[in-house]
Amino acid sequence: MASGNSAIRGSRVGAGPMGEQDRGFHADRVAVSYWDAQGNETVRYFAANLPEEEIPDVIDSPSTGLPAGRDRENPPAVTKLEPYKTHLAYVKERRTEDEAAQLLDDALNQLRARRGQVSKD
Repeated sequence: MASGNSAIRGSRVGAGPMGEQDRGFHADRVAVSYWDAQGNETVRYFAANLPEEEIPDVIDSPSTGLPAGRDRENPPAVTKLEPYKTHLAYVKERRTEDEAAQLLDDALNQLRARRGQVSKD
């Protein structure tokens, strides 16, 4: 049995020399810092040729979920969160009490008619 060492032992298939020439050209970019109300900094990178008006002024901080802005001394305030609404809450926004009562009466009358229990009002 030959005791030669394999040149590829321990390396990945397709692995080659590391370096810029093998990985392609990296576009120029700018780093933009954002701060949240707790003082956490988040850095986002944007293409250097991106117009300033397309870079967002506020992002969501990945560490806290709070809004983060570009002004370190005046981070954006937390906007008032709307509570979760149930399906019933949305229905109540669309219908008045009288409309709801009429719809309920109509639905009950249809159900009673299918079951043969129509009331004689």
